Amino acid sequence: MDFEGKATATTATKNTEFPQTVTARKPLQLLRDTEALLRRSTVAKLVPILPPKLSNRVQEVSTVAEESLQELAEIDLEQISDWELQPARLRVGLSFVGFGALMILVLLLYLNTLHPELSTVGQIRQYWYQYVWFVCLGIAGMFVIGRETMRPITKPKKLKKW
Repeated sequence: MDFEGKATATTATKNTEFPQTVTARKPLQLLRDTEALLRRSTVAKLVPILPPKLSNRVQEVSTVAEESLQELAEIDLEQISDWELQPARLRVGLSFVGFGALMILVLLLYLNTLHPELSTVGQIRQYWYQYVWFVCLGIAGMFVIGRETMRPITKPKKLKKW
């Protein structure tokens, strides 16, 4: 018995070329196009059923959104330096810390007004999950702030002429 395989087909297959991929769109252009696709269909469906005054406002807001996102899509993200993003990162960190602290205060206010019968240990035992979330949010913000403040200052350097 001969178990070796033999080639039965001698015809060559066609070489099909795959279409070249189009250059990748920028993220802000993709955001603009996706948002516009969703917003336009939503506005078109809502305008006929809304009162005239409200439908006019919805259309105005849609036009403002269109213009704003068009301006955003023109921004070249590659031209933004790390130095220019540092204030934004610091604000995000401060927002995390502030929001975490504010929510802990709201939680304490809620517990002291609606559950005064619970002791402090009882309040923490019953609402530990919320405490942990808000404390973690504040700590994450502190890490962001700490990272930004310890980052070496790299201002755009000017070339010296000798």
